[in-house]
Amino acid sequence: MRKPFTLVMALAGAMLLMPLLTGAAEKLPPPDAHSLWSYMTQTHPYQKWSYWPGHEGIYPGKSPHGKYLKLYVNDIALKAARSHKPMPDGAIIVKENYGKDKKTLMAITPMYRVKGYNPSAGDWFWVKYKPNGKAMASGKVQSCIKCHSVRKNHDWLFSVPK
Repeated sequence: MRKPFTLVMALAGAMLLMPLLTGAAEKLPPPDAHSLWSYMTQTHPYQKWSYWPGHEGIYPGKSPHGKYLKLYVNDIALKAARSHKPMPDGAIIVKENYGKDKKTLMAITPMYRVKGYNPSAGDWFWVKYKPNGKAMASGKVQSCIKCHSVRKNHDWLFSVPK
């Protein structure tokens, strides 16, 4: 009787660990500025994420984001970018916007894909944060949508993986 019990316990343990081992246990935040900030600065600090492929470190930017940029992606976005596939639900792309001195952080502007959030704008949730985390704009930000709409056929993205 001991062997079936041991087998059942081993299977139960494996089932409990499987989400942790596969990454499926990661709970993504809802599409709101406060939750996203908390997620990307405390739960899973974005500065520990990978850079967007081909954009490692700081690089020249353009308006409206800043003279210099850093572009981070979570694992979901990185996998899609490396495979040259559309960004899936849960993809988060974080852009740090720097001034002309390359040191002054002016803003942090993430894009977060949330299935069903805003289908007419690629299901992207947009935020512009001050460096201290205060949201200056969030949600269905018309200036973001208008600018990025010229890239609708490219997943609303200007940066293309290299």
